Amino acid sequence: MDQTPQHPIPSGFGGQTTAREVLTNIDLTGKLAVVTGGYSGLGIETVAALHGAGATVIVPARRVEAARAALDTRGLGDVEVGELDLADLRSVRAFAERFIASGRGIDILINNAAIMAAPEARVGDGWESQFATNHLGHFALTNLLWPALTAQDAARVVALTSTGHKLSGIRFDDPQFTSGYDKWLAYGQAKTADSLFAVQLDALGASHGVRAFAVHPGGIMTELQRHLPKAEMIAAGWITEDGTVNERFKSPEQGAATSVWAATSPLLEGMGGVYCEDCDIAERTAVGSPTARVRGVDAHAVDRDDASRLWSYSVALTGIDAFAAG
Repeated sequence: MDQTPQHPIPSGFGGQTTAREVLTNIDLTGKLAVVTGGYSGLGIETVAALHGAGATVIVPARRVEAARAALDTRGLGDVEVGELDLADLRSVRAFAERFIASGRGIDILINNAAIMAAPEARVGDGWESQFATNHLGHFALTNLLWPALTAQDAARVVALTSTGHKLSGIRFDDPQFTSGYDKWLAYGQAKTADSLFAVQLDALGASHGVRAFAVHPGGIMTELQRHLPKAEMIAAGWITEDGTVNERFKSPEQGAATSVWAATSPLLEGMGGVYCEDCDIAERTAVGSPTARVRGVDAHAVDRDDASRLWSYSVALTGIDAFAAG
């Protein structure tokens, strides 16, 4: 199994670092960032931090009016909002076409939007919704925005994964769950897909000046949990009966930090294709250790052969590949 190197730098930051602290002394004036799902939870904290450091930020959103209202409430009225439904390839194409037509380049693309443990649903050509939304939509978006990414000197793409990847590798024999649906296995597969996407994108894009990183933000209570019954979260130890969040969870500001770090840190120049957590490159999972479920990256999520295989499968499903001509 050919895996990416996973060696902490170290960065000097940690799990309690906030996104704004990561950007101390970093000036993003003149840079343009695109953050999917950038109007709630981790996304809006990511947008606020990048905007505060001087970046121009664009938020693609399925609910444009809701996004605009949320951003305005945070004093982010000059953040641009564009219509985009990641579960609809026509919508992804339309957003990308509008952006490319604007003639602007992209310095930072953060594929932040996600759904988790959702009830079974089919989108597109019968695709399982978590795989389609979390992975395929972002796969198509990144490929369609490729001309804007390569227009800059050194663009970075950040793919949001999670320790959910530990629940399942890519089920190449039945990735669409045609023979029985499990919401957590489907989520795990989607998060593995997000990590493998970064591995292969970096392999393909490094020679073009584009580097990619997979990021686990940590456990955070946000709208991502909207599909989970309260009883299930209590049983998992995430919250108490009165709704108090487990103290091991991060705040949204802390959860956004690793995305921002991967997107901007000078320490990562010349690097890419790695899985990051707590504002650093993660170690490989210490199999059998008490922290194996919550820390580190499992081998299947950084396997180069699976990353290449997933890329080919995603191209076959979407018909989109920025590298098809070489």
